[in-house]
Amino acid sequence: MNARVLLIYTGGTIGMNRNPQTGALEPFDFEHLLQNVPELEQFDIRIDTYQFQPPIDSSDMSPRRWTDLSHCIADHYDEYDGFVVLHGTDTMAYTASALSYMLENLTKPVIFTGSQLPIGQLRTDGKENLITSIEIAAAKDDRGHARVPEVGIFFGGHLLRGNRTTKQSAEEFNAFESFNYPHLVDAGVNIVYHQNRILQPDWSRKMTPHFRLDNNVIIFSLFPGIREDLIRHIIHTPNLKAIVMRTFGSGNAPSSPWLLNALKEGTHGGKVIVNISQCMQGAVEMGRYDCGYHLQQAGVISGFDSTVESAVTKLMFLQSHYPDDPDTVRTMMRQSLRGEITVTP
Repeated sequence: MNARVLLIYTGGTIGMNRNPQTGALEPFDFEHLLQNVPELEQFDIRIDTYQFQPPIDSSDMSPRRWTDLSHCIADHYDEYDGFVVLHGTDTMAYTASALSYMLENLTKPVIFTGSQLPIGQLRTDGKENLITSIEIAAAKDDRGHARVPEVGIFFGGHLLRGNRTTKQSAEEFNAFESFNYPHLVDAGVNIVYHQNRILQPDWSRKMTPHFRLDNNVIIFSLFPGIREDLIRHIIHTPNLKAIVMRTFGSGNAPSSPWLLNALKEGTHGGKVIVNISQCMQGAVEMGRYDCGYHLQQAGVISGFDSTVESAVTKLMFLQSHYPDDPDTVRTMMRQSLRGEITVTP
């Protein structure tokens, strides 16, 4: 029996066309997109399609859309061997991270891809990204199990773990990288699967979808000269439950008493504050320097080697499950739920 893949088009550059009057990119019909890739007919794979109506720019992606996407995959889960999601690049890492948490015990591939150039342009990277993503989504091992049963991002010849990935370039075809985790698949002349790096689910259990997110979370970056009144305003924002605080180097912050006191007020007030490095590679080590140690004393928890995108969506996911229990959220943030962090003692 032929493998079956559901191709889900949410929007993004891959499915856009240039308006001859304005020169701006705008979405066009999904069937037109498929006509630009006649190579798909050569696959021994049944490819069905689902289109968001209307297609959305990835800048307009939201938790509600993530819920729609989770519903779409859950509703069709038993009908297909894998899923390919076409998505704009700007927020793809956020969506892939969110879906990794929302699809618990995933036993089938959910591969996000897109392109830097519209698929109708001569030099587009969209064809290769789409064709290889479909092949990976349909791939099975000798036991009939999916070779990549997790949420991934395929771009520029590499499949990356979705919740480990960040967009690194607006110009290069190699737009994404997972700086703190190696590639799951490398696609050159051959497609090489690094099985020891790929998550393995409990094959005896079904996938459990989740549809709730709590977006009472904010990100702020520390910088030299950051103002006390602004930080305090953020920390005492009503309804705010969590903060992703982007710090220097291995998790360091200014040792100003006002900052540590403000953070302590926030954690004592029930807010979860997660320490994420501004560096793209490396991990937070809060015991390495004295200033990091003081953050621990203020109740700030380590984000280890998490990306910002993964930390934010993980908080949304956990807050929806433990709405009045910040201690449990803190505990779960220190655990690897979907391979999103490398936990160190």
